[in-house]
Amino acid sequence: MKYKHINVDSGLNKITRKDKLFLGDYTIDPYQNCEYGCIYCDSSFDKDVIIKNNITTLLQKELKKNTQGNIIIGSVNDPYQKIEEKEEKTKEILNLIKEHNFSCHILTKSDLVVRDIKILEKIKNCTVTVSISTINNKKKEIFENRLPTPETRLKIIKKLNENKIKAGLALIPVIPYLVEEEIEEILEQAKNYKASYFLFKYLELKGFQKDIFYKKLKAKYPGLLNKYKNLYSESYLPNEEYIKKTNNKIEELIDKYEIKNALS
Repeated sequence: MKYKHINVDSGLNKITRKDKLFLGDYTIDPYQNCEYGCIYCDSSFDKDVIIKNNITTLLQKELKKNTQGNIIIGSVNDPYQKIEEKEEKTKEILNLIKEHNFSCHILTKSDLVVRDIKILEKIKNCTVTVSISTINNKKKEIFENRLPTPETRLKIIKKLNENKIKAGLALIPVIPYLVEEEIEEILEQAKNYKASYFLFKYLELKGFQKDIFYKKLKAKYPGLLNKYKNLYSESYLPNEEYIKKTNNKIEELIDKYEIKNALS
């Protein structure tokens, strides 16, 4: 993995359209691209990871100028990828958010987030969403082999909530034809590990990333390739029939296990 240090023109990005899933007013991404290299993600692992050298200097000024609101950290790339252990850009950002009394919502798949518990405890309305795509370790190794195990990620949720930091589980992405048989167990585990809420979002296949994903399917699940081509024939999302059917199944299980299906 190669890393590149650059200076950027801005750190805080205002969300212009209402964010219904993560409920943010602003976004911050301390890194561009992602070294985790998950097969389903368009932050392809063959790019250099960009480290934004001056992001905290910019944020210090930007947070003073903007009205308080909820900041999504890691809206595009994981803020706790491995380079964060050395660079600590996310940690610096959290200290600024605390200092300026903003709230934040962290999106991550990494157990490195627990390093910052003492800071998170002091941030107003801090929320952490930890995502998985499967609880099957064999599937995990196919699609996201550089990530902590699903069990490790579930333990993050429990630990954060034990420290009175609101944390929930996200099934992101929902990978069609591979995760359906796991959904009930995922909801059951969300309940067991004290998740405050459950979110989900379907696999998106756009442009070059579709080719990468299909190549992996052909190698590991060749029988699914034509089913995917039909499912994604009209859009970068699965067709409406699949989404409606799966939504109904997930919502029934959310009711069964009595977990909130929203952040608010």
